[in-house]
Amino acid sequence: MVLLERAMATFRLALIQLQVSSVKSDNLTRACGLVREAATQGAKIVSLPECFNCPYGTKYFPQYAEKIPGESTQKLSEVAKECSIYLIGGSVPEEDAGKFYNTCAVFGPDGTLLIKYRKLHLFDIDVPGKITFHESETLSPGDSFSTFDTPYCRVGLGICYDIRFAELAQIYAQRGCQLLVYPGAFNLTTGPAHWELLQRGRAVDNQVYVATASPARDDQASYVAWGHSTVVSPWGDVLAKAGTEETIVYSDIDLKRLAEIRQQIPIFSQKRSDLYAVEAKKP
Repeated sequence: MVLLERAMATFRLALIQLQVSSVKSDNLTRACGLVREAATQGAKIVSLPECFNCPYGTKYFPQYAEKIPGESTQKLSEVAKECSIYLIGGSVPEEDAGKFYNTCAVFGPDGTLLIKYRKLHLFDIDVPGKITFHESETLSPGDSFSTFDTPYCRVGLGICYDIRFAELAQIYAQRGCQLLVYPGAFNLTTGPAHWELLQRGRAVDNQVYVATASPARDDQASYVAWGHSTVVSPWGDVLAKAGTEETIVYSDIDLKRLAEIRQQIPIFSQKRSDLYAVEAKKP
């Protein structure tokens, strides 16, 4: 029993920084191949990046959109079952009742669809002279939180821009999450400025592990991703970080260390709930 508990206290997380092309079938084949490689290296939870099956851009979302279940998520279900892992399917453009969503599907070791998370906060920004982007031109926002349980810990999901909203991470921490995963594609303006800063902030604020899975950088793409998929500890340390190329990032998540940090700095019991609160308005 002691050995089992010790085994469950640590697990290997893998983030796949995929080089995404305009050919969906190729993206799916290569993504599944890298998932298999991660599993052979002992990964128990694996995440793909945001928009792993198509280029990122408002003109691409309707063109590549599919229903869930659909072609892409069926492949993810099959490879999750084959490898007996928890697979966080990055995100794909989803079509449902005439609307489009930026959606992450998560599959269990038996291939079952555990949850479907639709990006809550749409990426509508305008930085003069640098970047203007409006997801809301084609996408609709989700309206629900998404967590799932594993034998190791509870995991909370966000997608890219969601990481800027501290309240989402706080709700997940309140709901018992110890790992937050954000498939994301920051760009060459926001990436160097805020990518790591936001991850470390969410991790320290909530005493959780934070992981981000980005596409690899393609300088010829209409939207150039920052890359640098990262894992941050509850202490704010960067445990693993990719460069810009296609790769797999591995990190051994130590839940005993998380428990120690929460014991040493007990912010949850010290919150002044008589003065303030972050409240979820939906289940």
